[in-house]
This record gives sequence, C-alpha cells and structure tokens, in this order.
Amino acid sequence: MTDYGYFRVSAAVPRVKVADCNSNVSAIVEVVEKAAAMGAEVVVTPEMSITGYTCADLFHNTLLVDRVVTSLEQLADKIVNLNIVAVVGAPITVGCRQYNCAVVIVGGKIVAAIPKSYIPNYCEFYERRWWHPADDLLSTIAIGRFKDVPFGRNQLIEINGVKVAVEICEDLWSAVPPSSRHSLAGAEVVLNLSASDDIIGKYSYLKKLITLQSARCMSAYVYAGAGYGESSTDLVFDGKAIIAENGKLLKEGVRWQSAAQVVVADVDVELLRRERILTTTWGDTAAREVNVSYNIVTVDVESNTNCELLREINPMPFVPSSVDDMEERCNEIINIQVAGLAQRLEVTHTKQLVVGISGGLDSTLALLIAVKTFNRLQLDCKGIIGVTMPGFGTTGRTYNNALTLMRALGITIREIPIVDAVNQHFKDINHDPSVTDVTYENSQARERTQILMDIANQVDGMVLGTGDLSELALGWATYNGDHMSMYGVNAGVPKTLVRHLVKYFVDVVDNENARVALDDIVDTPISPELTPASADGTIAQRTEDLVGPYELHDFFLYHTLRYGFKPEKIQYLAQRAFPGREAEISKWIKVFFRRFFNQQFKRSCMPDGPKVGSVGLSPRGDWRMPSDASSSMWQENAN
Repeated sequence: MTDYGYFRVSAAVPRVKVADCNSNVSAIVEVVEKAAAMGAEVVVTPEMSITGYTCADLFHNTLLVDRVVTSLEQLADKIVNLNIVAVVGAPITVGCRQYNCAVVIVGGKIVAAIPKSYIPNYCEFYERRWWHPADDLLSTIAIGRFKDVPFGRNQLIEINGVKVAVEICEDLWSAVPPSSRHSLAGAEVVLNLSASDDIIGKYSYLKKLITLQSARCMSAYVYAGAGYGESSTDLVFDGKAIIAENGKLLKEGVRWQSAAQVVVADVDVELLRRERILTTTWGDTAAREVNVSYNIVTVDVESNTNCELLREINPMPFVPSSVDDMEERCNEIINIQVAGLAQRLEVTHTKQLVVGISGGLDSTLALLIAVKTFNRLQLDCKGIIGVTMPGFGTTGRTYNNALTLMRALGITIREIPIVDAVNQHFKDINHDPSVTDVTYENSQARERTQILMDIANQVDGMVLGTGDLSELALGWATYNGDHMSMYGVNAGVPKTLVRHLVKYFVDVVDNENARVALDDIVDTPISPELTPASADGTIAQRTEDLVGPYELHDFFLYHTLRYGFKPEKIQYLAQRAFPGREAEISKWIKVFFRRFFNQQFKRSCMPDGPKVGSVGLSPRGDWRMPSDASSSMWQENAN
C-alpha cells in the first residue's frame, strides 16, 4: 500500500521440519502466498527457515548444503507470480566458508544474499561452530542458476521506493546493531530473521528491545522468530512475530502455535521520513557514522492501493487507552504543571495568585494545579484568590459549582459581577446590548481580564491563565482578554485531556463537596457563557456547536503538529477513527485549518506556559509560523 505513505509488511512463521528442505519450501510458499493475498509488499521468515535452525552439525553435510541451493531455486519458481518480496533464512556457502544468510527473492529471482554480522557463541548458542561473521566487503556470488547475486551485509532493498534493510537475530542484541547503521544509510524498514529460543522473561525484554530499536532508528522493525517444528533437544521456540514502528508496537502474533502464522501491518513511511527531517541530529549523525558503501537493490512489486488500512487509528491521540496508562499520564502532566508554576512563583517571589473561576473545565484545572503548587511550596492557600465574575450568560450550575469548589479548597473567594460594568462600557462605546455579537461577547471577556489584572496589582500577585492547547490552536480566546495572563498553566494540555485530568482529581481530593462539584463540572457542556442562558436557565451557548467537536479538532491538531501530515491524509485517518462521521469531518477540518492559520497572531504573543506533551504551540518553542501565512493550500487539500 503506497497511498498516503503506507507500506505493508509481514512477519511470517512457517511450521518447519528440521533438515527437510522440501517440506520447508512448501511451508514457506504457504505463508508467502498468504502474505501476498493480504497485500503485503514484503514478507520475512525466521532464521534458517529453509533448513530449520536446529540442524546443528548437519549444516556442514554435503547433502544439506547442496539441497539448500536447489530448494532456493524451487522456492523462487513457486512464488514467481506473487507480487511480494520474500526474505528467507538459509545457510549459504561461499568458497570454504558458510554464512547464516537472509536470501531475498522476488519475481522468480534471488536478488540479494545478506549474511549475519554477529555470530553468538555463548550460553546455549554455539553458531561459530558452523558460520562465519559478515564483514563490510561487498561481492557477488552464484546460488544455483542465479549468477552475480549481490552478497554482503551493507545492502538495502528498495521496494516501491521504500528502503528495506536486513539483520539477523543476534545482530539486534549487539551493542551497535547493524540496523542502526543501515537506518542512517537510508533504511526505513528493518527486517529481522531470528531463531531466538524462549526462556522466562525473554519475550517481554525482546519486545522492549525491538520497539526501542525502532525508536532509535526512526524506522519500522519487522521480526520473525522460529517456532513449532524446531528441535526441542535443548531449546524451545515459541514463534515470535512482531511489528514495531518508531517506538510503538503495531502488531504481534500469537506465540506457541503449532500452525503457521502470518502477521501483517501497514507502517507509515511518510511519518518516519518526516521524523528524520524534523530531528536535525539524524542527518548530522548519518554524515558522521556512515562511512561504508551500500549496495542498493531496486525492485518493484504491484501494491494494492485499494485495500483497507491495516493499522489501528486512535481517535483520541492525546488520551491513553488503558486505565493504568491514564493514571500515569495524568500524574505526570500534573507534576509538570505544578513544577512550572512553582518555579515561576519562587523566582518572582510571588505568594498571591489570582484565578478567574467560571465553573468550567479549564479554570477548574488551573485552580487545582494552583492549590497543589501552594501545598508543595508550603504556602497558605488563602493566597490563591479565586474570582467569580457572573455575567449575562452565567448559569446557576456553573456559578454554584465555582463557589462550592473554591470553598472546599480553602482559597480566598471574591465575587465581582460584571453586568453593570459591561453595560456602562456599552454606553461608552455606543453599543446596543441587544446585539449579542462579537463586541458583546469580547467586552465581557476583556472586563473579566481587567478585573483579574487589577486585583493582581492590588495584592502584588500574578494572574494564572486557564486557556488550553486546543483553544490556542483554534484561537478560541478573546485577544487581550482571556488570551492574556502572567502564566498559562494549561497551555500544553489539549481539551480532550483536560476533562480526564479533572476526573483524576475526583479520586485524589479529600473533600466530599469538592468531589461532587468536580463530577458535575466534568459533565457540564463546554461554554464561554457569554450570551444569555436559555429560558429555563441552562447553558444556551455551546462551544462545540460553534467551532466543532473538540475530539475532532484535537485529532486534526495532533496529526498536523506531531507528524506534519497533509489535510487529505488526516481526513483519511479521521474517517477510520470516527466511522460514520465523514460529512462532519469534512466540514470541521476546513474550519480547523482556517482558524489555525488566521489565529496565529494570538499565539505569537501568548504568555509563558509549560510544555507537557509532544505537541506544543509556544512561539518560543515548538511552533513558529508567520501570522499572515496563507491557509489556501491546506483548505484546497482537505476534501
């Protein structure tokens, strides 16, 4: 699959018979056919899959040596019409030396043989008894009727424009795996043919090793390990099949199966390339460390661009999926926020903090962080001045929740209604208060900010900002109103995560009234409450009705900033993450990019605030963009 930069890979574990090459060829053909039918462009099988890994001294038997060659010829013939590159394991004899090799077969031809670099000779492994380690020499060899086959470890197989490298089992466990150098030389996908036996705790360690190597190499990593059928004289093999990408486990097979298995996934090569461009040290390291010549074997196979994406798309990329991960993530974010605010308070010798409390999610999180920070600094929480400022749209629900929470947390409470002051302002600027337009709304936001700033001057304190990352992305803040503060503690937290952070506090606060208020705040519709409430006193102005669902906007934001994807690819992913919402996605993605571009001027002068995740919008850090950049290309690219 090449649409949107995806490349389909497969790790296959055939059921082998030790030293029975004919049977093993049939078993390999079976899994290669299955991988090809699933649309894979490359499939990797385990180490020594042609013979079985556990042949021991039979590897030097003349019959087996000869049969390996004829079996590779037969295999090439049997898969000649399959649109797939097959990488199989076999002992290859070159002169008077035998090597543990990956043999690359496509279109009925052997196009490369890649020997293992590091030959283990410790504990249960004694491979030096049979095989020699590879060196940096590149040559050509004959394998049966296939003449001039490129032979050497420094080779890349370019498949449909994607560069693929190979290493074998122990290579991964070495201090400097060959895949590190291969990746610096351009490999985007690494295949590993392995015959790693299973012992207690090894699988968990191996998964970490694979995912971390994929992260270090900024590559995909496809691992196929020997399974059922290998000799159990001294060892047992569980049939590992693992696919990782840039530090994430994409897919793993089911171990301990007696039947063959094929694991397939789509890796995002576009993502990997962008990561390498973004990480400037990648290119610097490549220039310094790659000092050998590489042979590039170029092949093309027909890929099925119409097949369904074999990749899980998380609809909430900022939100961990498991309860344990969520608790850990919330604790980490809160500690980052508290540490940032504590540093700012200590450096400025500030013991008074002013926070506008609306009864909504963002101001609630800011207040909870403020209290936790004061406790850490052993400051009196009365130094936190919570100011509630009822206006034209304030409902009893948010008003009561704000007061209940402030009382429960033991901070100083100030209530300053803004209706009279704003009405006077309307008279001053000759604005009709019955016209509930942007002037009507922003006048309230600026009045509230003026009150907070003036109180901060009054008490020699600072104003704590409450706006979150999603609002910054959309520009959903009044310029020089709630857009401004002395420190924006929520600036790195997206809206979809704010709700979970507030939920987290429900279980950790020790006041029942606070817990009740927090529960209701979590369930309250998101609203700036700047227009009059409904006749029944409920919230009439709902933010997501105006700018769109935050779950969609956070999805767009994450894939735009984290990976730099085109709008059409983001839309493609969103349609799979949110099935049945195609029209909604098409509408709001255009809104997102329009607002994201034309609201940059607000971000260019945003207050300081801590970065908490991989995505940030600080003009001093992660995101620098001209305020007058055009969004036309992005609008046109969104379908």
